[in-house]
Amino acid sequence: MLLLLSVVGNHKDKLAAPKNQAAWLTKPGTPLQVSAAPLPKPSPSELVVKNAAVAINPLDSHVQDIGVFIQQWPAIFGCDVAGEVYEVGADVQRFNKGDRVIGGHPQDGAYALYTVVPANKAAILPDAISFTDGVVVPFAVETAVCVLSLKEPGVAIPGVFTPALGLPAVLGQNSHRVRRLVFRRLHDDPASDGSWTAAGIHISIVGAHNFDFSRRCGAAQVFDHKDPSLVNKIIEAVGTSGHEFIGIFDAIATPNTYAHDLEILAKLGGGHLACVHPPPADVPANVKAGMIFAVNDIATPVWKDYVTPALEAGKIQCLPPPTVVGKGLEYIQEALKKSKAGVSATKLVVEL
Repeated sequence: MLLLLSVVGNHKDKLAAPKNQAAWLTKPGTPLQVSAAPLPKPSPSELVVKNAAVAINPLDSHVQDIGVFIQQWPAIFGCDVAGEVYEVGADVQRFNKGDRVIGGHPQDGAYALYTVVPANKAAILPDAISFTDGVVVPFAVETAVCVLSLKEPGVAIPGVFTPALGLPAVLGQNSHRVRRLVFRRLHDDPASDGSWTAAGIHISIVGAHNFDFSRRCGAAQVFDHKDPSLVNKIIEAVGTSGHEFIGIFDAIATPNTYAHDLEILAKLGGGHLACVHPPPADVPANVKAGMIFAVNDIATPVWKDYVTPALEAGKIQCLPPPTVVGKGLEYIQEALKKSKAGVSATKLVVEL
């Protein structure tokens, strides 16, 4: 009898729910604290993912420093996850428990062992791609879709009057046929993937040490942001490209880059300016400027129908390559510190 009770007890332990932990932000400007967290439950349209890797984005430093977007304290934040599906919402058809997935826009933040992810912001990760490589993709995909697809102004930041407006290009499986000329400023933060170039981005402005990397991402022409003749060289490149110019995506979005942006747009007769920060306050009437807030339902069909086959075919590359800071939630704070200090042509990742 005693032996039977022991066996039953062990069986119950195996069926017990796993324990969750998270890297909590208790108030703005403080280090993260790793402690217990509730095990999340999915709504009918969500997944619970057991995270194998999480990625750090520049946005996360702003969240930690000033608490932007935080609605309730203490908080878990973060945008990118890769791992295995632990639980599937009742209405979810595309995923099963145990599937390898990547996902973005987690309901309660990424920096936890278990995370809730909307099923329409997730995709199957091919077996040939590691979690560490795959986790660099979600926020980049969402940003690329918004940059290249948002045609009508909307709200970029809730409660803040900042127009969300992208570049009127087309993103999709046939987007390589779009004859548009868009160029991007990446300088020392080229967080991109092949889908951006496939949609018609031909010119990159980067640091000289990132020329080869930008070409690997698909840029046809690359220019040094420190070149004193930069503006004139861009104008010449646009004129000889044989493509229609539609605008600039500024992934740095500082006063210095805005000065070049506006000078280029003035000489080219205007166009679109999509930025990762609020755009310049005063722009000419022939310039349509907006800030990209990289969460939008416009990306849903891309997640559903494009991301997985594009990863399998190499149309979406897991770039920039990851740099693993460490393994365990306690390394997220160190990764945030490194991100804030600045990194070039890589994305910081923490394995779990």
